[in-house]
Amino acid sequence: MIETPDAEPEYDDTAIRFLEALWGDGYLSPGGPDEVDRIVEGVALNGKSILDIGCGSGGITLHLLERHGAAHVTGFDVERPVIEAARQRAAARGLSDRANFVQTPPGPLPFTDASFDVVFSKDALLHVSDKDALFAEIFRILKPGGVFAASNWMISHDGEPSPDMKVYVAAEGLSFAMASPARYAAAMRRAGFADVTVQDRNPWYREVAREELSRLKGPLYPTVAAAVGAAYVDKNIRTWEAMQKVLDSGEHRPTHLRGRKPVG
Repeated sequence: MIETPDAEPEYDDTAIRFLEALWGDGYLSPGGPDEVDRIVEGVALNGKSILDIGCGSGGITLHLLERHGAAHVTGFDVERPVIEAARQRAAARGLSDRANFVQTPPGPLPFTDASFDVVFSKDALLHVSDKDALFAEIFRILKPGGVFAASNWMISHDGEPSPDMKVYVAAEGLSFAMASPARYAAAMRRAGFADVTVQDRNPWYREVAREELSRLKGPLYPTVAAAVGAAYVDKNIRTWEAMQKVLDSGEHRPTHLRGRKPVG
């Protein structure tokens, strides 16, 4: 969910090719299907209607159908290139009848009240600056008793970012609106969510990112450079080096979130 609808896409075809080379076919965030499974662990998805906010190029949306037996999954994103890629992926796998993809500009979610059993999101909510409005919308479209399960990139505090964090965010060049886990949890509770839980994933991603950087500098470099150009890979190596600093310091806090919409 990117808040720059009139600008050039932040996740264009080059970005999609690069990230999928690093993270897997259909995945624009780290951890692949294993991390998706961790986010939804213990949530009953079989036969359920799910919304995937910030669905990217559709790998997660289809995984929720194929691995978890969802009845129907709607992938939602504000950027056209990723939605087009997701639709093509669903058609190629014969899943267009159970997966649909919606692309609209930022703003209120284009779904009616109490539409979904589960709302899922992976590393997309950091692009939305108004966390209170975001969770009010997620709460609205969940059915009573429905579950919100997500991961997101966060900052460890809500004060002035460190110089290293500013360097990292500038290197990403994306519309990051990072906030602390405490701020996210408070916004969820204000929206009405119960059983709000927060799980720190910094120790996991700190090591995974180190391996990603090693692969980018080593065995992946020739293949990815051939696909997107050496200059693009070199830029992202510098971004990963900046990210590693704030992961190691603990200021960059990938985090899982979970909450439930009460019944009645």
